Amino acid sequence: MTCIDDFSTGQIHNLSKVTKSNNFKLVEGSILDIDKLTPLVNNSDYIFHLAAAVGVFNIINFPLKSLLTNIRGTENIFELACANNIPVFLTSSSEVYGKNASDSLRESDDRILGSPILLRWSYSEAKAIDESLAYAYHVEHQLDTRIVRFFNTVGPRQLGSYGMVVPRFVESAIKNLPITIYGDGNQTRCFAHIADVIDAVMAVAFAESTLGKVINIGNNFEISINDLAKKVISETSSKSEIVYIPYSEAYGEGFEDMERRVPNIELINELVGWKPQHNLTQMISDISSEMKLNL
Repeated sequence: MTCIDDFSTGQIHNLSKVTKSNNFKLVEGSILDIDKLTPLVNNSDYIFHLAAAVGVFNIINFPLKSLLTNIRGTENIFELACANNIPVFLTSSSEVYGKNASDSLRESDDRILGSPILLRWSYSEAKAIDESLAYAYHVEHQLDTRIVRFFNTVGPRQLGSYGMVVPRFVESAIKNLPITIYGDGNQTRCFAHIADVIDAVMAVAFAESTLGKVINIGNNFEISINDLAKKVISETSSKSEIVYIPYSEAYGEGFEDMERRVPNIELINELVGWKPQHNLTQMISDISSEMKLNL
């Protein structure tokens, strides 16, 4: 197995256990570097494409870099994969649904977005283009592709620095610092444990029934950001207070958020029999335990 990572949002020591294996090779680099990427793809049997600029703060503060990474990088992957007829597993995002606030978002549901000059939606646009590329290569060149949309994956060692809300709340809570909510906190989200997501990825990646399909991966338990903050405080026995910052102050004028985002996970259950096994309490506990080791 070979992994390429530019470590823009990750830490190399997180891979310390696998880098010692003779069956694992780690290459530091970007998918924008076609010269470095080409031999890696040419020597592969299967590509898991998870490389992307992530996090709301990253997207807003570095929009051009994020767009180029997410679009041009994906173009590089598919061009090389197609030339060698190598299957590609593309990780997309619930962000493609935009402001669609349906009770249960199915893979075929419409996208609802704000203006293209609101950089908040550039990540959604880029991920949608990635999906269209994958599907076009599947239809036009018969390339084996599978597309999954993640809904707020969380787990140990995840950083809150780039806008990930659960680790940000947990870190503040275990330090008894104020927990900051952007907006009024009535917006709702669903969170999936990384262990469940890995199981889903492996099930989808090698099933014939998932070929050429787009599939949601997430946990459909819905909670408001206000209730999430209260739960984190309770689960960590924290003395933190909750404070509120307007979206305009956190992200700049004109920022738009979605009121809710709930995945419909009937398709993945139908195709490979997958359902999430970890609840939010376990997620908070696992993140908290890992963070305390580094305090």
